[in-house]
Amino acid sequence: MSFSTSFVPEIRFGNDLHRTIGAAAAGLGDIKSAALVIDGFLARSGLADTIAASLAENGIETKIFSDFAGEPKLAHVRAASEIVKGTDLVIGVGGGSALDIAKIAACCAASGEDAMHYALAANPLPKNPLNKIMVPTTAGTGSETSATNIFAGPEGKKLWIWGAETKADLVILDPVLTATLPANLTAWCGMDAFIHAFEAATNRNAHAGGKFYAHEAIRLLTSALETAVKEPDNLEARGKVLLGSCYAGIAIDNCGTAIAHNVSHAMAGLAPIHHGLATALGFEATIAWLAEADSADLNAAARAAGLDDADALPAFVTALMDRTGIVRALPAGFSAFDGHALATEMKAPENQPMRRSTIREVTDADIDHFAASIMSLPKAT
Repeated sequence: MSFSTSFVPEIRFGNDLHRTIGAAAAGLGDIKSAALVIDGFLARSGLADTIAASLAENGIETKIFSDFAGEPKLAHVRAASEIVKGTDLVIGVGGGSALDIAKIAACCAASGEDAMHYALAANPLPKNPLNKIMVPTTAGTGSETSATNIFAGPEGKKLWIWGAETKADLVILDPVLTATLPANLTAWCGMDAFIHAFEAATNRNAHAGGKFYAHEAIRLLTSALETAVKEPDNLEARGKVLLGSCYAGIAIDNCGTAIAHNVSHAMAGLAPIHHGLATALGFEATIAWLAEADSADLNAAARAAGLDDADALPAFVTALMDRTGIVRALPAGFSAFDGHALATEMKAPENQPMRRSTIREVTDADIDHFAASIMSLPKAT
């Protein structure tokens, strides 16, 4: 098989590295001003002030955008792009939403075009985006190293902007910044990262370049996620999960995802739900069916998780979700929908790439079965 691996940004890993952001920014060149896109609760915690002070010490003025919550929406991207205009650098700090907003805004501010101009690869991205530093704090999406960026369009449907121009120039991985993540979010995000790595290593697009990162991500995540959930101040475990998430992001940047992400993206098209939780539920609902393919890649991924073969995967996934406290339930907003509604979303054009990349053919009957299983889960009241 022939393949090529995509550009991997410079990655710096270490405790308290967030305190060096100012020097790191100055090292990128003639940087006079920066826009900080940061999750609101992190901004309120004082982290935004700490980063702004670090930048000021290096002669860099800072503008802050933190007026967003939940999954990124078109309005968030547009507002961020306005704040980013006129700056030399964009720094994204937070979960996948903050990072995706920052990366998209760095392109839109450089070109003056709206995000919808680039949605679903309608037009080429600008060749001169602003410099970007990405600092993940949730250890899940891998957005810091990927060229894919997700946001909800004007009708609430998930759209994507893809291209190397959205990639970071520098990634800073600081386990300290993940230590305050609540147990449920640590579990949801960690499972998302694990599934990224697993799907990248086992789908139709898998290749040796991507599997190199994916298998190491699987090893890191399966060895440390339970500890990170149960011992939140264990920085060694936090660091392994954070690095595993980053490597999983590199893997999906090269090889993409599969059926579990078809499910989770479709769920988000119905009602608000955390992406990590949705992906975990979708993975558990499909893994036994997927493991029946018994491919060499599935068995290799199973061995990376410490298992004998792919037959052990369904029980392993269920046990890992149990040990990390993941509750199999849907938010109240899903009460208005049934299996048919979810199946319709899974069959929507924007979700077909994940369906096609799955190592087994995904029939309409398969989708109907998976959707019915997911929608039979309890709903919050």
